[in-house]
Amino acid sequence: MGVSTIDGKAEPDATPSRRRRRGRGKLVAGLLFVVAVAGGGFVAVNSTGLLEGGSGPTRSASALPPATAPVTKQTLNDTRDADGELGYGPVSTAMNRKPGTVTWLPDSGATITRGRSLYRVDNEPVMLMYGSTPAYRDLKNGVEGKDVESLERNLRKLGYDGFTVDDEYTWDTAEAVKEWQDDRGLDETGVVELGRVVFAPGKVRVESLEAEKGQPASPGQKILTYTGTSKVITVPLEAEDQRMAKKGAKVEVTLPDGKSVKGKITEAATVIVPGEGQSEPETRVEVLVSIGNAKSAKGLDKASVDVTFTASQRKNVLTVPVAALVALKEGGFGLQIIEGGTSRYIGIETGLFSGGRVEVSGDGLIEGMTVGMPK
Repeated sequence: MGVSTIDGKAEPDATPSRRRRRGRGKLVAGLLFVVAVAGGGFVAVNSTGLLEGGSGPTRSASALPPATAPVTKQTLNDTRDADGELGYGPVSTAMNRKPGTVTWLPDSGATITRGRSLYRVDNEPVMLMYGSTPAYRDLKNGVEGKDVESLERNLRKLGYDGFTVDDEYTWDTAEAVKEWQDDRGLDETGVVELGRVVFAPGKVRVESLEAEKGQPASPGQKILTYTGTSKVITVPLEAEDQRMAKKGAKVEVTLPDGKSVKGKITEAATVIVPGEGQSEPETRVEVLVSIGNAKSAKGLDKASVDVTFTASQRKNVLTVPVAALVALKEGGFGLQIIEGGTSRYIGIETGLFSGGRVEVSGDGLIEGMTVGMPK
């Protein structure tokens, strides 16, 4: 499960001097009261602030805890485990923009690349081009924009030249388009009418067919759905876990057969999940994770996997069990240090909490020290 980092500050030594015995009693009471609550009966204190069953100070044997633990040095990770689904990522829909009759459709699962037909209407191809801006208008001499640049870049990749790849549709662009239209059996108009191309980020995999061959096609009709071609893992996270979803961050993926493979976050987006019935909509983070070794996921379509995210890491730091922390009356946290049959309290600062342990630091705190623990 995910955990957060809490910084707590306290005085270097929470045990006052003997000349302020009355204040000392208050401190011990504050310390031990919290431990009793958090530890489920660690120790009991009376109204004077001294341990029941003894009248000595906190260094006396009667103040020793029922259990101890060593201060160790190790690496802590701020991690979060989540369920993911292995597939091909988000599904997009190809919407028809031209009236006519559907005359050709690809097979479900087919891969379509740049310049190839995604489907045909009236036996004329509707072709795939790579780009981030959806087609939304006729492209012709005089228009400008990102969609023009995407078209020109695709034409250049397909082997056409004589124009400059930029965001301006010029006479030179129109001449290249005419050549392209001739090669694809289209009228040589020099205009790429709306509905002739579909822009997608890259090559696509046909997910499902939403129309049938021979069916009338009208503008706005769903023809097919498609995804990317690379195996990716889709992981939904709660909004408060957004710190885990950093693009480019490495993750660990556990496959259904128990094998672990490395992965990387390729995309993270905030999505609104509609509420059901009277419930309110929820804000979540949808994360896409790519797998380093794609062969390991072969044949695992729509499989459930476990993904471990790591938001931060603290290497070679002093740690103690979280249960060893004592809340100081003055504020912050402390530890009960056990030395030679006696005990004393020191104020410490906390860092990363992870896996039941917490990063600690403070004056005089070193690896190997023994700290008090509840039962």
